[in-house]
Amino acid sequence: MSGENSLSYAVSARSVVGLIRAGNEDSALVHSNLLAVADGMGGHAGGEVASALAVKTLANLTPVLDSTSLDPDSAEDLLLNSLHDIDNEIGRVAHDNIDLTGMGTTLSALMLYGADGEKSVALLHIGDSRCYRLRSNDLLQLSHDHTVLQELLDQGVVTAEEALEHPQRSLLTQALMGEGSLAPVLMVYEVNPKDRFLLCSDGLSGVLSEKEIKAGMKINNRDEAVAYLIDAVYAAGAPDNVTIVIADADEGATRMPITFLGAAR
Repeated sequence: MSGENSLSYAVSARSVVGLIRAGNEDSALVHSNLLAVADGMGGHAGGEVASALAVKTLANLTPVLDSTSLDPDSAEDLLLNSLHDIDNEIGRVAHDNIDLTGMGTTLSALMLYGADGEKSVALLHIGDSRCYRLRSNDLLQLSHDHTVLQELLDQGVVTAEEALEHPQRSLLTQALMGEGSLAPVLMVYEVNPKDRFLLCSDGLSGVLSEKEIKAGMKINNRDEAVAYLIDAVYAAGAPDNVTIVIADADEGATRMPITFLGAAR
């Protein structure tokens, strides 16, 4: 079914293991109205399970998002409440399997919604997976890392240069771990046709500089942009799993069925 004259996502995405990890603990979801990247933790098995649970639970929203009668406030409430559904599901599965105790995941999800001509994107974010927007030549990081290092940066305790080699750069202050202790924030942004969005795990953002990420995002062909960024991470050693979702807000995009990547496949 064509999405002509209706703004939706046109997407290219990949999730790869990297050069050091034995398996992929990242998961991703792509859909015409919903994107998500989750980076699991808690050992190989636990990380895979947690990230897959996150995106598959989130996927329950897609039939509702396809409804033309959904008003913006309801869409935002659904996305925000989905975080608690995910956290509860992670807690339930970990409780039933002692080997998965302590598992958790980050999550960055970007929902496109609203009536034509009044579209918005809502970003739901926990952890250090990231969301960027490229508008014309301006790259903006929309997400804010939930890490000890980000708190130190915000407080001016460390400089951006010191942060590059800081021993606590990956220590999270928030994650989905089934413990119910979340303080989620839903951020809403206006969206313009031709806006380009990037969702990624820290396997990308922790390796490449913002300048390098922008160079990749500026490549017009989305598949080539994803390939460029993956290749750049591999050239830098690819110490972690790498998941990249590049999506253009496109009035002529063809409607996509929901697709899972990484551990959620």
